Amino acid sequence: MDNAAARSADGLPDRAAITARVLEVARRLLAEIHGTEPADAAVGLDSSFERELRLDSLSRAELLVRLERTFAVDLPEDLLARAESLRDLVAEITAALDTAGGETGKRTRPTASSIATRPAAPFDALDAPRAGTAGRAPVPESIVTLVDAFRWLSNTQPEHEHIRTVAEGAATTITHRALWQAAEAIAGNLQARGFEPGETASIMLATGPAYFQVFLGILLAGGIPVPIYPPTRAAQLVEHVRRHAGILTNARAAVLIADRQTRFAAQLLRAHARTVRFVLSPDELTSRSRTPQPVAIAPDDIAFIQYTSGSTGDPKGVVLTHRNLLANLRAMGTLVQPRPDDVFVSWLPLYHDMGLIGAWFGSMLHAMPLVVMSPLAFLSRPARWLQAMHVHGGTISAASNFAYELCARRIVDAELAGVDLSRWRLAVNGAEAVMPQTLRRFAERFAPFGLRREALTPVYGLAESSVGLAFPPLERGPWIDRVDRERFVHDRRAQPAAQDPHALEFVSSGRVLPGHALRVVDEDGVVLPERAEGRIEFRGPSATRGYFHNPAASARLIRDGWLDTGDRGYLAQGELFVTGRVKDIIIRAGRNLYPHEIEAAVGEVEGVRRGCVAAFGRADVVAATERLVVVAETRLTDSPARTRLRAAIGQAVVEAIGEPADEIVLAEPHAVLKTSSGKVRRAATRAALEAGSVHREVAEPSAGAPRSARRAASRATLLGYAARTLLQRWVGAAFDWLYGGYVWAVFVPIAVVCWARVAASSGVESGFAAVRAAMRLLLRLTGMRLHVSGTERLPRGGFVLVAN
Repeated sequence: MDNAAARSADGLPDRAAITARVLEVARRLLAEIHGTEPADAAVGLDSSFERELRLDSLSRAELLVRLERTFAVDLPEDLLARAESLRDLVAEITAALDTAGGETGKRTRPTASSIATRPAAPFDALDAPRAGTAGRAPVPESIVTLVDAFRWLSNTQPEHEHIRTVAEGAATTITHRALWQAAEAIAGNLQARGFEPGETASIMLATGPAYFQVFLGILLAGGIPVPIYPPTRAAQLVEHVRRHAGILTNARAAVLIADRQTRFAAQLLRAHARTVRFVLSPDELTSRSRTPQPVAIAPDDIAFIQYTSGSTGDPKGVVLTHRNLLANLRAMGTLVQPRPDDVFVSWLPLYHDMGLIGAWFGSMLHAMPLVVMSPLAFLSRPARWLQAMHVHGGTISAASNFAYELCARRIVDAELAGVDLSRWRLAVNGAEAVMPQTLRRFAERFAPFGLRREALTPVYGLAESSVGLAFPPLERGPWIDRVDRERFVHDRRAQPAAQDPHALEFVSSGRVLPGHALRVVDEDGVVLPERAEGRIEFRGPSATRGYFHNPAASARLIRDGWLDTGDRGYLAQGELFVTGRVKDIIIRAGRNLYPHEIEAAVGEVEGVRRGCVAAFGRADVVAATERLVVVAETRLTDSPARTRLRAAIGQAVVEAIGEPADEIVLAEPHAVLKTSSGKVRRAATRAALEAGSVHREVAEPSAGAPRSARRAASRATLLGYAARTLLQRWVGAAFDWLYGGYVWAVFVPIAVVCWARVAASSGVESGFAAVRAAMRLLLRLTGMRLHVSGTERLPRGGFVLVAN
């Protein structure tokens, strides 16, 4: 269907025809994803993408790509985040066709192929040495903090282009000097508001120039940045606030920096995180030019805190110092071997270590220009990534496995007309399990566009090691190890079996970084020989010293100086092969999903047997990521009741983690397997499901509620949540004031009487007796209970207790 077919006789967009075609495309996609053909009534214009159609972000991105091809239009980059239902897509398509003005095939923006064939100005031309300015040079080894590195670049290479942000086909340039000056203004304004060195400031901003300026500004003020991701969808706002309130509380964040579009969410977060004194926008922090007070920053000071995605109940903030980061980046630099003509292209989110440290800090330290685009730009049209590599002369880029698979499966040749990928020398694949079939597909799919197989670079890293830990030799290409399946499953030995058609395949992540150490151990910490699978541990100058304000988790992380990665793997010829995770973390599209969190939420749904829920991941060979499966026991047998139960479970999953489940299986009692102590055996339950011994029933999309009712319910939920949050805070504050006043009212007369009795006492003993009696009375009247332990350890006779 082209633009002409979507128009009425008078040349205007035919909304009825557009609507019918959108519904048809959506039903076909749902049938492919959920394995069943939905009834016409099950898919409506107002059906919620997440709650009713159960489309996650990748599925919604696929829907947008198909609609763009169907109607020959380019939809806005941010539509993936804004759209809540098919009605929103119909409105955008109608507006795009209306803007085209009746000319068949005309688009609202330049076509993907026309953008791809227009190379941008090369960086070496933009960065030609100017008066008093030297050429590009990496940051010297003598520089030991990030702040000193940025200062050195601002002084020695002020006019060189440091970052080029790309949005909707337009580019914005940030030079070293411009970044430094904006950061100084932000630091000065933070200090003017009472922000102290050593305090934490959380950044909740989308990708753009302000992000870089704010991050550096916090560092210049002596603060500690804490990146968190902004809410992407209105329907997930409550879940977003619940999740990030725990992070802000754990981080003791004093300031939250958010743009005006996310102001409401920021105010909700402030209401929950009592340490937050200010919610500020980048505009407010740059409205006045203030010179910051200089702050001494040492290599072992905290550079920023990287919170791992996942559980809301136990947020883990990885503490990374300036020394950690520079050691990691320099160690990776010895393996990457940066070149004068290198350009790093990234769409990775800046709140993630791979995008923040690997892309931004790595480019800065090694004198590479950085081209940045929004993650939404990539997800909504994956071809933009490869187009950007061509347009801006990219030589290095990085992404997780699902992104490479997305490109291999969804990009069509027409989108890459004129694209040349021959300059791409490092296609880094990390952050989640690297799949051999994805490497093969990506290399074969884009070889006609100049991509060399040798450019594919699987790596291994984790936030606890700053970002990188293992890296393969340059220009070698992927090493895919084929091992005997039976031997590996039963003996945990990776015996080579190159010719076995049933062999297991694992991808090498390369050797440990220079100056670091890596080992594989058994459950008792005994080092295992090569090709024996066990737990992966490491140590080195990049290693974190622990989790912020979480001593229990830090103690579990570090043992005898070695850090536990939480992953399993084996070594062969000195290279690391990661085989899986110690815990049952589910990784879908680069995000960690924690089973216990999902199981707890589903267990609260009426009709589900409490404690009889299993959540786990299953490999999705099509999307090259994991599918989230939820198995829930129930005694319900009535078909309508089970349908309602499936819908309620789907809603509970979305509310708990902000993502829908791919499969919801209602099972009979005792189908969820457990240990003798009552713990859910997720792997065993998954095996039983795959073997067919668990009755499998996948939830069907339900009919959508009217759009007005759905939006009214959403607004009511948000307003109710905000009202409850503020009411709780006001009630708490009122109680604190009233209780404080009561304590003072009790304390003052007791203190006066006690002072009089002590003054009138004839000896020390009687004075102490009066004080003791007064204190006991004060504690009793104010409801304070005093418990003393350890008196048996005090020495007999005279002693002095000193409290700090």
